[in-house]
Amino acid sequence: MWRNSVSFSSKLINSNKSLFNPSSCSGANDVVRPLLHCRSEFHPYSSSPPSSSDYLKLGFQPSDGLPALSAVAVDLASLASKSAQLTRHYGRCYWELSKARLSMLVVATSGTGFVLGSGSAVDFAGLCCTCAGTMMVAASANSLNQVFEKYNDAKMKRTMQRPLPSGRITRPHAVAWACTVGLAGTALLASKANMLAAGLAASNLILYAFVYTPLKQIHPVNTWVGAVVGAIPPLLGWAAASGQVSLNAMILPAALYFWQIPHFMALAYLCRNDYAAGGFRMFSLADASGQRTASVALRNCAYLIPLGYVAYDWGVTSGWFCIESTILTLAISATAFSFYKDRTTHKARRMFHASLLYLPVFMSGILFHRISDNPQCLVEESSQCIAELSMSSQDGNVIQKDKLKKHRPPVSYASVAPFPFLPVPSYVSS
Repeated sequence: MWRNSVSFSSKLINSNKSLFNPSSCSGANDVVRPLLHCRSEFHPYSSSPPSSSDYLKLGFQPSDGLPALSAVAVDLASLASKSAQLTRHYGRCYWELSKARLSMLVVATSGTGFVLGSGSAVDFAGLCCTCAGTMMVAASANSLNQVFEKYNDAKMKRTMQRPLPSGRITRPHAVAWACTVGLAGTALLASKANMLAAGLAASNLILYAFVYTPLKQIHPVNTWVGAVVGAIPPLLGWAAASGQVSLNAMILPAALYFWQIPHFMALAYLCRNDYAAGGFRMFSLADASGQRTASVALRNCAYLIPLGYVAYDWGVTSGWFCIESTILTLAISATAFSFYKDRTTHKARRMFHASLLYLPVFMSGILFHRISDNPQCLVEESSQCIAELSMSSQDGNVIQKDKLKKHRPPVSYASVAPFPFLPVPSYVSS
């Protein structure tokens, strides 16, 4: 009995082995193989999804919309990626063509001039439009400058990676960009500010792109022409705010003009080898010892000293600005004197860094200490009072002179004796 049961179990096991052995049963093989294939294709840990051919092998009919939708999604993703890459590429090129940091400095000077010319009430909408228009015009001028100096920039280490020399953008594309932003900025200033501000912006663009830029390869006087270009933006801001250009509006442009000379002299001395390789006729190239370069920088630093007194004398700022401006100017003059005594790259770099610090501190001080009353209204009121007093008797004339003496600032003669090159106040001769 026991032997029979053992033999029966062994027969059952052998029959099961033969059933699951692929070589022994072709029918079973035909049934199990598709099932195993189906299991491997649709396994949850499989890395690739089933394709349409896999559906057909199993006898299923695939949906026609799934492959089309996946292809459209892939095309949209690739198009979005290419669009993002192009946007980043040209955005970077436009940023470098515009010299955005330099343009922002120009905008800061224009905005300061706008606030100074606004009097007691500042039109913030007009300020924003003036700054935006100035930014676009400055970007256009800087772009045209790089268009004309493409081959010169390619020879200089400092500029050879710019968009045009490096081939990242074509010259017609850069010209189209410059013309577009230049016209848009001028139109914005004409519509939101006034025609005087738009005319100053357009004239400054022409002066920078078509006079200063070619002059850099002709004569060292280009530095002084460039200083005039840098002095116009605060005048533009004043004109945009007040609609006119008065004598008080010349204080900040004068500061920018005198400040740019030591700033550019230090830069030209530090980069004189690069400028020589690029073919630019800078002042420092004809001065091997650097003595004339240092003396010019020191002399223009001295010209900055009386500007704080003039701003107070003409009623633009309070008396505290005289002290602050004098201390600030003496500091930059000390670096210029140090460079004059020891003409090394270290001293020139120190003067350059001092010039970078001077301008924002000077503009912040003149804004902080400015007298918010409208100077034009004060002039009109004083002229009316003088006209009324002039119609009175001799006693009225004596009262008029006493009032003028009483309100005369203590530095009324500061621009006459020590600094004869500055304009003389109208009441000095009285």
